[in-house]
Amino acid sequence: MIVVTGGATGLGREVAQKFIRHGAHVVITGRRREPLLRTADEIGAQAVPCDNASAEDLAGLTDACADGVEVLVNNAGGNAAPPVANGDLTATAEAWQANFTANVLTDVLTTTALEPLLVDDGRVINVGSIAADSGSGSYGPAKAAVQSWTVDLARRLGPRRVTVNSITPGYISETEFFGDGPSEAKYASLLAATMTKRVGVPSDIAELVFFLASDAAGHVTGQTLHVNGGAQTTR
Repeated sequence: MIVVTGGATGLGREVAQKFIRHGAHVVITGRRREPLLRTADEIGAQAVPCDNASAEDLAGLTDACADGVEVLVNNAGGNAAPPVANGDLTATAEAWQANFTANVLTDVLTTTALEPLLVDDGRVINVGSIAADSGSGSYGPAKAAVQSWTVDLARRLGPRRVTVNSITPGYISETEFFGDGPSEAKYASLLAATMTKRVGVPSDIAELVFFLASDAAGHVTGQTLHVNGGAQTTR
């Protein structure tokens, strides 16, 4: 069984489809029930509506995964709060807590809940962000925390031959990260930052996830793999 959190749209949907095309049983989660159910119906996945930062919701996910989990892809998250520029301490605390919850607690609590169901030689793959290196308000530090936790989890699960890695995308088109899309100027800036002079697409991430889940990647663990056309080195 493959579990993909945040599987209704964008990267999560593409990752789920990749595994389904290869005959896997895939469970997708998401907080928005209707898009999740629609995607599950379209791609042939099992939908489990779930806030991955909710202990109550995660109990339902563990029930759905009782037969064992071979691969867990922690993809749920995103920039949950805009920058706070007016010095409001309450608003600042809320923004940082929102991004920590959306990007760190979702991964940690989901993995903790499913860890007893992870098979030996299993895989945990965390989806981070280039913002962990380039900085972006409270969102970047939250994704940096995921990278650090990835190493700690890899060390702990290593004796079971469970590998744990983090993928950090740059800008990926066809996702909801920028809502309806970045402005023309922002898009030009994101494109210019790459060495390949193209923006990423969801399949760039799905292909790497699929490799990390394979037997060929059995000795790759505790790593952060950048998929951004070299953009992280030009900032």
